[in-house]
Amino acid sequence: MKMSRILLVEDDETILFALRSALFREGYEILAAGSLAGAEKLAGENPDLIVLDLGLPDGEGLCFLRECREAEGPPVIILTARDGEADIIRGLDMGADDYVTKPFKLGVLLSRIRAALRRSQPDEKGQEAAAERLVCGDVLLDKKETRVQAGGKEIFLTAGEYRLLEILLENKNRTLTRTLLLQKLWDIDGDFVNSNTLTVLIKRLREKLGGDPQRMIKTVRGIGYKAEDGNEA
Repeated sequence: MKMSRILLVEDDETILFALRSALFREGYEILAAGSLAGAEKLAGENPDLIVLDLGLPDGEGLCFLRECREAEGPPVIILTARDGEADIIRGLDMGADDYVTKPFKLGVLLSRIRAALRRSQPDEKGQEAAAERLVCGDVLLDKKETRVQAGGKEIFLTAGEYRLLEILLENKNRTLTRTLLLQKLWDIDGDFVNSNTLTVLIKRLREKLGGDPQRMIKTVRGIGYKAEDGNEA
């Protein structure tokens, strides 16, 4: 299943660290900003949901909310100490999808995040059906049949190679860190997956897919890897 990308906009480092850790454990990909300028920059990374504090050191969070709505951006959950009725009404009227006040219960916030993500993807069953076939360039992974084709020819992968390709294709055109890949690949076939094992899996997968080793599975130096359509510039 594709990992949802969440942008956290929070200037309190303690809260930011706690949220980042909790959401990472839940399997989300995290972007984090402690200022309005940082949030505006990271908005270009196409998050699936934004958790937004209002009192930021360089500006007002509601201004960022307005920008998100004008750009028809993702769902926004306001997370703030402003608990007055007028503040809540204003935030919701300006387009926030939910409003959570501090102090907050982590479990409740996580539940509201899941609900907001579900609402933003109303045709989830249809999406799941389409996601049974993952395509990148001339590579096709059929999840229902557990089969992989490259250039129209079936190729045979180990469980680890298949899972690695599945993760990369589910997150096509997104850079995945080595740490995140290791977390997702943990204990494939009952074996411990370490950094060296990941390097070997990447090498073998590239060899089996054929052609230029970098034609689809790109190395992002110092960060990790991403699956990228060969037709893209």
